[in-house]
Amino acid sequence: MKFVRLSLWLSLCLYMNFAGAGVPAYHSKKADILWDTYGVPHIYGKNISAMYYAFGWAQMHNHGNLLLRLYGIARGRSAEYWGAEFASADKKIRLFKVPELGKEAYAKQGHEMKKYIDAFAAGINDYAAAYPQMIAAPFKEVLPVTGEDIMAHAVRVFFLEFLAAEDNAALNPILTPGSNAYAVGRSRSASGNAMLLANPHLPWFDFYTFFEAHLQAPGFHAYGASLVGMPVLTIAFNEHLGWTHTVNTIDATDRYAYTLKDNGYQVDSATVPFKYDTTIVQIRQPDCTVRFDTTVLQYAGDEPVLGVKNNKAYTIKIAGLDSAGFFYEWHMMAKAADRREFETALRRMQLPLFNVIYADRAGNIGYFFGGSVPVRSSGDWDFWHGTVDGSQSKNYWSQTHRYNDMPKLFNPRTGFIQNANDPPWYCTYPPVLSPSAYPSYMSPVSMAFRPQRAVNMIRNNFSVTFDDLVKYKLNTGVEVADRFLDELLAAIEKFPDPAAQAAAGVLRNWDRTTDSASIGGILFINWFAKLDDTMFKLPWDPAHPTETPAGLKDSATAVKLLSVATMEIYNMFGSLQVPWGALFRFRAGAYDYPANGGPGNFGIYRTMEFMPDTDGRMRAVAGDTYVAAVEFGRKIKARVLLSYGNASQPGSRHIGDQLQLLSRKQLRTPWIERRDIMQHLEKTERLGH
Repeated sequence: MKFVRLSLWLSLCLYMNFAGAGVPAYHSKKADILWDTYGVPHIYGKNISAMYYAFGWAQMHNHGNLLLRLYGIARGRSAEYWGAEFASADKKIRLFKVPELGKEAYAKQGHEMKKYIDAFAAGINDYAAAYPQMIAAPFKEVLPVTGEDIMAHAVRVFFLEFLAAEDNAALNPILTPGSNAYAVGRSRSASGNAMLLANPHLPWFDFYTFFEAHLQAPGFHAYGASLVGMPVLTIAFNEHLGWTHTVNTIDATDRYAYTLKDNGYQVDSATVPFKYDTTIVQIRQPDCTVRFDTTVLQYAGDEPVLGVKNNKAYTIKIAGLDSAGFFYEWHMMAKAADRREFETALRRMQLPLFNVIYADRAGNIGYFFGGSVPVRSSGDWDFWHGTVDGSQSKNYWSQTHRYNDMPKLFNPRTGFIQNANDPPWYCTYPPVLSPSAYPSYMSPVSMAFRPQRAVNMIRNNFSVTFDDLVKYKLNTGVEVADRFLDELLAAIEKFPDPAAQAAAGVLRNWDRTTDSASIGGILFINWFAKLDDTMFKLPWDPAHPTETPAGLKDSATAVKLLSVATMEIYNMFGSLQVPWGALFRFRAGAYDYPANGGPGNFGIYRTMEFMPDTDGRMRAVAGDTYVAAVEFGRKIKARVLLSYGNASQPGSRHIGDQLQLLSRKQLRTPWIERRDIMQHLEKTERLGH
């Protein structure tokens, strides 16, 4: 092995000389950032380029270390910067050719969007040059950031970590991205104004982290959020309209299995040789030397080989990698003044995935199933969602569906739209879209308990108020308790058991919520988690999508499982009278509050996912992130929250400063008018003046 001594002095000199280099010039840096008391930047740019310059500056201000770490990973050089623990990430990035795809995506940008991306990068670099003491030394090696870095980061996040996550086996299922959304139209709104609820559910760390911001420039005004490192708002509203996203049931990646033969792989009757590439990953050692790790990358055609097992090579093919205009599409969505302009942006079909849920001041609401779905010659959802036989060329595809092919619904007669990561067929109720009108591989036919909860909360409310919408968002009720608890209590009377009878005393008094003070939820959830689909009397039925599954097939077994669940809780706590918030916590920094909400698979709309903490309690690590409830009247009415706060930089007072509101089930009013911002001002920054 060859070792090279690194010069820290040289690294510092390079940083000082090039921190502001590598980014093309653009029109202006003139912008004001008014930081409010929740750490939200209200940006006023001289022009749109200056606005995005300030957006890059602001992201560095609140998330500098995280942002640079993410860009370093997307370069495939993170082990070179930070050591061996990043080596596997670098190999994955290089296997999928993320840096090259980033360069290609940047080169494809039109003049306007390239200017905005360059401005965003310049804001990042200029902040680091102006405040080097605010950035941890290890992350300075990533500087300067370029537009290619930004695009590579986007390719990594949207295509590898969202679209291909399941096929890549890159994520623990508990952290699978999700979301809730409502749009309420005029006919169902008490005020006659359309309303929108944005509520993405993501992990509370790493590339999933949201950044809330208010962007303004001549011809542009939008409030919303974006994932850290992205140069545009991806969920937003303006004075005319708004949209949100949920992760959709899209299959835009396929996992192929190729039979090996004669040092190649079979396709039809031919043997095709693999392609190979060699990459050298530099791995920084604890003594600041560098070890060179040579890795051979293997491909079947253009598909990266992830592994070989039982004489088969497994690859992944991802649709939409040639679509580089997603940032411009989001920019135009935020700039749109009406439905026509918004739909024109959607028709660009550059977003790699996501449902789009929409509402506007004219009273329109809409749903669009977005993303790059391959045009396939045969096969249904189950076929393409599994491992596909790559040895048959008939299973290959080269094109994706266009806008007119995709499920969509505007202004349904039902008056509302919802999505909670369920298929498009139940985006309103009674259903309007039919799966039979689309290819059978477009999306599955199913409905989990959380979207059932969403429909069941609103289905009988024909005069929805803004307060109703907020209450739906904050609802911690348990859909499966409404479905099964009464039957369980009746079964306990039929099959008496001492432990189960003790549990019944608690469960009869339970309010069927996961509020922090609620007693009984821990016990019930522990019982229900022991059931599986075979234990339901009625399986899920598409003819009754919001009422099934239902019934307990074997009441005696259900009681036995409750007895087991009861003893587990008693042994853990010494009591069955355990409030939800005694076990489940919202924590960040010095903040520690009782939690509410729980896993969505139990039909809890206030979705929270928890992991064990060092003291044996359960700490929220995913679920509700950015929330925005918006009513589009003559004047915008909105309530928002960013669960974990709007910063991750060490020492920031905004790490966790919204957890108390989260614990209290409260949202905050976003300050949109300048006079309101000035009344809640933390500080002002003037850039480029």
